[in-house]
Amino acid sequence: MVVLGKSCTFALDMTKDNKQTQNQVQVQTEQQVQVQTLSPQQVMLVRLTEMPIEALQQRIENECLENPWLEKTSSDPSQEGENDGGDSSPMGEEGLDASYDYRSEDDIPDYMLRPTYTRNSPENVEYGDTLTFYDQLKAQMADFDLTEREQQLLEYLIGELDGNGLLGKPLSQIVDEAEIYQGIETTEKEMLKVLSVLQQFEPAGIGARSLQECLILQIKRDEKNPYRPLLLQVMEKHFDDFLHKRWERIQQKLKLSAIQVEELKREIKRLNPRPGSSMGERSVVMGHQITPDFIVDTDEDGHISMQLNGGNTAALMISPDATEKLEAYSRLKDSELTKAIQEDIRFTREYVERGQIFIDALAQRRESMIRTMKAIIKLQRPFFLEGDDTLLKPMKLEDVALLAGYDISTVSRVCNSKYVQTPFGIYSLKHFFTHKAVQKDDAEMATSKQVMAVIQELIDAEDKQNPLSDEKLSVLLKEKGYDIARRTIAKYREAMKIPIARMRK
Repeated sequence: MVVLGKSCTFALDMTKDNKQTQNQVQVQTEQQVQVQTLSPQQVMLVRLTEMPIEALQQRIENECLENPWLEKTSSDPSQEGENDGGDSSPMGEEGLDASYDYRSEDDIPDYMLRPTYTRNSPENVEYGDTLTFYDQLKAQMADFDLTEREQQLLEYLIGELDGNGLLGKPLSQIVDEAEIYQGIETTEKEMLKVLSVLQQFEPAGIGARSLQECLILQIKRDEKNPYRPLLLQVMEKHFDDFLHKRWERIQQKLKLSAIQVEELKREIKRLNPRPGSSMGERSVVMGHQITPDFIVDTDEDGHISMQLNGGNTAALMISPDATEKLEAYSRLKDSELTKAIQEDIRFTREYVERGQIFIDALAQRRESMIRTMKAIIKLQRPFFLEGDDTLLKPMKLEDVALLAGYDISTVSRVCNSKYVQTPFGIYSLKHFFTHKAVQKDDAEMATSKQVMAVIQELIDAEDKQNPLSDEKLSVLLKEKGYDIARRTIAKYREAMKIPIARMRK
């Protein structure tokens, strides 16, 4: 008998046909356990939470078309946008009043009050920023507790990735070039440690130094895959055979059945040899119209109001006809339940249950969105009042998760591809996640955005006939309480697209 994930043993008197049959049964058993890991509602919730408002609108439309017992309760919810009251349906409406006023930071509760939601449906707005491949990877650095040194090396490594998200140069060459071109002195051992962090980024496979390592990283990330042990054996010990499609040799060496070989081929086809290319497809290009998922506003008295944008989505409910039909059937005697009626009951119940799962998942998505955005507002309140990037405080996913009462994965899904409209512009939620850049003399931590703002201020005020060198900028920053090395100044200056001193004359 073959057991996936353990050493393979065979009974000596077992025939080939029996072995193949038992292997097939074993495969089916392993797959069934995996499917039952999450409930249908949990799977639905995960998918809906990841969706931005535009994708959610389309998803709701599709669900209504596929489910005959799922109905919209309002034909045009946008017309109700001016109404502060109105019906508050519990059946998954995406557009009820969700406005909160915070007079001070202490007024924002650390727990979730029972939310109401807004029916406001603002027009699509122009967003002119570009989320590049580099930006998307750099933004993930906030999820890790890195030193300034590690951040510097990690940013350099990200810049060395090719368009497929792979590292095409040996580490020894990268170490030499880092010192020559960036003045960064490091070792292969130190760079390898930082590379191990990069290889934990999304999508899986980023930062791999070869096709083999790329595929292995993806397989290792998929811990619930029942074929994971066998896939790793193929990639780690028989990669050359795999590369040349010598599956007969692999089958013989690993003592696999024909069914297992086909299943392994199918699993390998799911892997992406170019993980970086998928990030490029998700980039937001210049001038692309997006709809903000949240609307945050402030007034002169320091009140902050937040609304969850419902877009053009309508409230959903299970059709009363379905309920009446099931109630009528329940009054029938057993002798009256014909085969056709029983089939109709099964069909109706199946789609009623599916519709209710969808409605409940929408409600949980709303709550997750509201609680997460409230936590971000509380942690970054000064920014939402002034719109000044230098007021952003160091904030990681863990900070928001702790305040919102969720795990990090939930907060990450909420923040993925979501935008907030503020009086100062439209921002990706990831914009508010900043890491600690440097410790000031007063023991407070300054973010990289704050440091860049000071650098920009010094350069704007410099003598254009005698511009400030990076060394001089470092001295001036130390006078202001920022102890930053010259090489770090150069890194920030380059990130701000400011040329070196002699080029600024």
